[in-house]
Amino acid sequence: MSGYGQDVGLRPVTDDPDTAGFFAAAAERRLVVQTCADCGHQQQPPRPRCRSCHGAALGWEDVPHSGTVHTWTVVEHQINPAFPAPYTSVLVDVVPRTGEPPVRYLGYLPGRPALRIGSPVRATFVDFGEGVVVPNWELAETD
Repeated sequence: MSGYGQDVGLRPVTDDPDTAGFFAAAAERRLVVQTCADCGHQQQPPRPRCRSCHGAALGWEDVPHSGTVHTWTVVEHQINPAFPAPYTSVLVDVVPRTGEPPVRYLGYLPGRPALRIGSPVRATFVDFGEGVVVPNWELAETD
């Protein structure tokens, strides 16, 4: 995917203790959510302690590679050469387990795609090289 930071060296910090597991899973083309071993609470973005029980026994659980658009905004003014305007910043709902509330992930779509709340999307993985992989989203085909 062009325009996602490869050309100007924008890379996430992948060795932070709170997020390293997320990026390690992404390098394996897996989408995960931080999950508390004590109470089962799932949280995104990752944190050093569980938001629900304040426990520190946190791990990672795989979640589906599909979701729906929760909301979006179109950026019209270019502020970084890695992201030519216009582009669309999306917030995606992913249901980690049946009956659980969704967790939300951010993403980037080039241009001004035709979106609506609930538009189906699927995870993709952007490879920056040197083991750095970032999950992103693309519109899913609808039947």
